[in-house]
Amino acid sequence: MDVETRFQLIKGIAEEVVTEEELRALLETNDHPLAYDGFEPSGVAHLPVGVYRPLLVKDLLKAGVKFNLLLADSFAWINNKMGGDLERVRLVGKYFLEVWKAAGVDLSKVNVVWHKDYFDDGEYWKKVILVAKHHTLARTTKCLQIAGRKEGDVKQVAQLFYPSMQAADIFHMGVDICQLGMDQRKANMLARDVADSIGFKKPVAVHHRMLLSLSGMGSASQSDESAADLEIDAKMSKSKPETCIFVHDSAQEIARKINKAFCPPKQVEGNPVLEYAREIVFRAKPAVHVERPAKFGGPLDYDSYSALEKDFVADKLKAPDLKNAVATELDALIAPIRLHFEKNKAAAELYSQVRGFEVTR
Repeated sequence: MDVETRFQLIKGIAEEVVTEEELRALLETNDHPLAYDGFEPSGVAHLPVGVYRPLLVKDLLKAGVKFNLLLADSFAWINNKMGGDLERVRLVGKYFLEVWKAAGVDLSKVNVVWHKDYFDDGEYWKKVILVAKHHTLARTTKCLQIAGRKEGDVKQVAQLFYPSMQAADIFHMGVDICQLGMDQRKANMLARDVADSIGFKKPVAVHHRMLLSLSGMGSASQSDESAADLEIDAKMSKSKPETCIFVHDSAQEIARKINKAFCPPKQVEGNPVLEYAREIVFRAKPAVHVERPAKFGGPLDYDSYSALEKDFVADKLKAPDLKNAVATELDALIAPIRLHFEKNKAAAELYSQVRGFEVTR
């Protein structure tokens, strides 16, 4: 695969690349750069983790990228996920691996990293201190939203370690590409800003979108926040189950939730149903069929998202028909995951345990 094709594959998963010039130069000199994505294991998997991110990883693997999947168990412990019980956190991590496997990720091509292994490594902590010595407390507090908290929400000093630890992860793994969501942008930019001064390579940041909740942008606080902060506020969150789709939801439940989703006629901005069509459905398959009664013009077929959006804006494709099509396609992607946990005894046991845990933020 030539450099341009690889570049377009990687750029295609991103809302932002910092910087495109650096990414192109990296691909010209490295056939198999190392990327990573990471997340705190907590709760039952939802659409962003269980369906969207596996699709992004598959595109990275197609581009020849080596990939580290970081299960941030020690971060979840610091952030009091699963009641601060590390053993429960690690069980959730194992459950997430089953989700990714069921979603079609070839785990033999992915290097799974448990953060606790770094947590117990003295060399890692030297990097944490180096990072901490090269930025200010004010910079740390600005980065705290990566832990799902804002400055006023911090209750323990341990939570202040989070940004320096995440930057140190990047250097400790030696990654070339940080492939994380826009909510992780501040930590990645911290790593880029301090890399030269402490003698580590500066990573390319490839930030993917944060999928909107079913409530759309209307669910975000309209305070004096940046557009990026508003996007983070409006992301799909497991803590709001009625505005979230889980990988264990039935076809009927998916249809019910999508039917209630924010989807004003002709409106693209802040429309979660269109976003799922663009970011998930057309990423997973090249064409989409929309059932429609003959009296309203009959079925429609689209071979690109842009064509679908154009018809929606022109009011040729109505919201109820769009919702039905997206619900059907999402269920087709979720069904193999749901079935895996119904048929596989070990996976079913993990899910049963995770479902029984108290979910804490």
